[in-house]
This record gives sequence, structure tokens and C-alpha cells, in this order.
Amino acid sequence: MPHPLALDLGMPPSPDRLVKALRDIFGYDGFRPGQREVIEAVMEGRDCIAVMPTGAGKSLTFQLPGRLLEGTVLVLSPLISLMKDQVDQLKEFGFRAAEINSSLDHEERRRRLAVLRRGEYEIVYIAPEALEGRLRDFLQGCPVCLMVVDEAHCISQWGHDFRPAYRRLQGLRDELDVPVLALTATATRAVAADILRQLGMRRPAGFKGSFFRSNLRIGCRKKGEGNTRREILALVREWETESGIVYCLSRRSVESTTAYLTANGVNALPYHAGLSDDARVKNQEAFRRDECDVMVATIAFGMGIDKSDIRFVIHRDMPKDVESWYQEIGRAGRDGLPSDCLLFYSWADVKLHERFLDEIDDPELFHAKRRATVDLFELVERRGCRHRAILRHFGEAMGSCGSACDNCTGVNVGERAAAAIARRPGERRRGKARAGDRDGTGSDDPVVEERFLRLRELRKQLADARDLPAYVVFHDRTLREMAEQRPLTMEALLAVQGVGPAKLERYGRAFLEELGR
Repeated sequence: MPHPLALDLGMPPSPDRLVKALRDIFGYDGFRPGQREVIEAVMEGRDCIAVMPTGAGKSLTFQLPGRLLEGTVLVLSPLISLMKDQVDQLKEFGFRAAEINSSLDHEERRRRLAVLRRGEYEIVYIAPEALEGRLRDFLQGCPVCLMVVDEAHCISQWGHDFRPAYRRLQGLRDELDVPVLALTATATRAVAADILRQLGMRRPAGFKGSFFRSNLRIGCRKKGEGNTRREILALVREWETESGIVYCLSRRSVESTTAYLTANGVNALPYHAGLSDDARVKNQEAFRRDECDVMVATIAFGMGIDKSDIRFVIHRDMPKDVESWYQEIGRAGRDGLPSDCLLFYSWADVKLHERFLDEIDDPELFHAKRRATVDLFELVERRGCRHRAILRHFGEAMGSCGSACDNCTGVNVGERAAAAIARRPGERRRGKARAGDRDGTGSDDPVVEERFLRLRELRKQLADARDLPAYVVFHDRTLREMAEQRPLTMEALLAVQGVGPAKLERYGRAFLEELGR
């Protein structure tokens, strides 16, 4: 059954009606690059592949159709934690959405499957692993209108994050007899071609967005040129009270780095596969809810994180390839605000990654994976714009970024760290104000900045009361616009980007009361 707010669509909606739906549901006045093109292809019933960078709004390309189409959008997603985050956010916008995974008890799973069979969900998330057994047959009796494969690069062994469970998606498109939308942030031309073949996509529409994210400030530092651990501490302190991730290559490095940061006053927690399930869940929840500032982690942490206000990603060690590096730094600044992406690297990291390839029997695949690691090392060793080098890897040309990497600004990571170390403790202020001084994240007006911080605190209180991460209520960018414009009526508040009718009804009066002080 269609949602009460669904549009009456006798044909694919016009561009103007799509914009109206975007405003009415999500509170935004315009689409980001590529979103409209992908949505229009989906609404026309075409297969589609979209290669769009993290933070470009890939999820909207199936969420909006989920409201407009008759039937249920089925989303194949790799991690349970990501499902829960996205379902929580969809419910805040008034969607009928659910996740069906191994975290549910038998009765709740049975109840949700019955709701799915009746067609009462607009969007349902499941994991590829769930397609074993009876669920696959069950889905053929459900009113599915679109199959979405998120993190679609996981289906290709030539991708940087191949997952065998994704191979179970082969043939599912034909079994359900619905169009398929494949989404990924990191696919080379070869991987994209493999995705099309594996999923059996037919004459698909395609969109490839620009991989340039001007709000990410990239810097690289060769280990041995300074005290890496001390420099990381100094850079983390630049974002005091803000959220960030420090990636390490080994569990031992995670534990030692966490201990060092904690001993120096940083609110940090570890995350790696050696921790118990309960410890990992507890630490991840603390990070999601802003009760922990810094997560020190192996790559086991990240794909399932939908947190929009991560202000920095620091790699203590070099990732395994350019795609992994790009995906991991892409977790910073998803709200569009300036964020740091800093890499410490060495040839020893390359040799360590080689050891992880011992289990690969295919010589061609082994050499391709090793070459990919060496390519990243050589890329970060070169002079020239960091962003331009990354984009060249993905087949995109651009000029120098000018101000978003260390090579273009002439201020290297070591100099930044040294300046932070030399700064007197009394000069350090709260993260947002400090960031505003440096890059425009905050406001020059102390009254506006104080108002923003009060709105942030209110957001945290409201989120805690609903057992949600704070960013699910409103993104920082929305709070900043509120602080600057200071709307004092429900109508004016609705005009703020990111405030849709459902959120206005739920939170509007509380925010207006705070803004009126």
C-alpha cells in the first residue's frame, strides 16, 4: 500500500515534482550532482549503476523512489550497524522502513517478514548473507519494486573489498524481476564492468560523479621524518571535542595508540576484530552518540559508519590501495564542512601488506593486489596536488585543488603538527571555535557560535531521549544555518535546509524555544 504522502504517479515524475518531493520529505531545495539523473533512471524502471563519492548522497537515490514507487525497495547492505543507522534516519523522515538481519529474535523477524509480504514497508535492508536458505524464495512472493546493491564493488574480486557473500546476488535480479541499482563510491572502470556482469544488468543507465571533495584537506607525512605518535596527538588536539578516526594496520597498534592518546587527555576508544562483540558494539555506540571523540581502529571499523560530522581521519599506517584510502578518508566531512585527512606512510607498510596476500593462490590476482599497494606508495611520494593524483587514478582529470592539500598550500603535515605542539595550552579553545578561526567551519560572530553550541547540546538531549545518534536529528550544517538565520517561526524553520515536515513536527518547537532565547 502506498504511503499517505506518496505522489500520485501515472508516469515518472517531472523534474519539478521531484524537487517538490525532495523538499516535502527531506527538507532540501535542490539535488546534489548526479542524484536527479539516477533517480530519474530508477523511476523509469531502468537498471542503473552510480559511482559517486562518499558524502555525495548516494542513499537518496533510492530513498526518494522508496516514497514515490508502488512496492518495497529492497536494499542489500553489507553491515548491520549501517542498516540500523539508515533505518533510524528514514524513520525520522517519516518512512516505513526496517532492517531484517541476524540481530533480530525469531518473533520480531517473523513479524517483519509478514509486514514485508503485505507490502507495508517502503524500504527494507537485508545483508547478502541472508540470501542463503528460505529468505531468497520468500522474497519472490513479496511486492519488491527495486533491488539496490549498496557498496557494489564488494561483488568484484578485482575490487578492494571483495566479499564472497555478494556473489549470492547473482541471478537475484531475474528471480525478483525488478530493476537493479548498483551503488559504489570506489570503482575503477574494470571493477564497474565486473559489477554489471555479476549482477546481470541490462543496458543500464550510468552515472559517475566527480571524486573531488573540496572540503577534505589531504596531507601526507613519511614516517621517520618526525615523531609520528607525538604528531598524531598534536593533530588530534587541533580538533578537541570533535569526532575523528585514527586508522592503524594492526590490533597491537590500535591498543598502543589508544593508550597513548588516552594518557594524554584524549577521549579515545579502540576498535578491532580482537575485541569481544560486546566491546565493539559498546565502543561503536559511544562514538555514534558523541560520548567518545576518537575511535582508534583497524579497517574493521568504518564501512558501517554513517556519521556525518567526522572532522578528521588520520592513518597511522598506509592503507592497502588507493581505493581503500579514498573510501576511508571519505568518512570525514560527509556534511560538507571542512575536515582533515592525514596519512603517515612508509615502505615498511608496503612490505607488511604483502604478508596479508600470502593466502591468495591466483598469481595474477596476487600481483595485481601487490601492485595496487605500491601504486599508493608511489602516488603519495610524488609532488603535486593530492586530489588531482587521486582523481587521475579513477580516470578523472582536474587542475590543482589550490587549497585542499598540503602540496598545494605549501604547509606540510610536519609543520602543522609542530605548530600545534608549540602552541601554548591556554591558546587552545573548543574545537568548533578553533576550526572556525582556521577554515571557516565556525562563525566569526561569537554570539552565533555560542548559539550553535547551544543547539548542538539540545540536539544531543533530544537524540538521547529517542535513543538515536545526534546527527540523525539534524546535521551540523543544518544547525549552523539555524544559528546564523535564527528562525523564530515554524514556517521560517521549515525553510532551513535539512528541516522537512516530519522533523519540523517532531523537533520544531524545542528548537524554536532555544532560538528564541
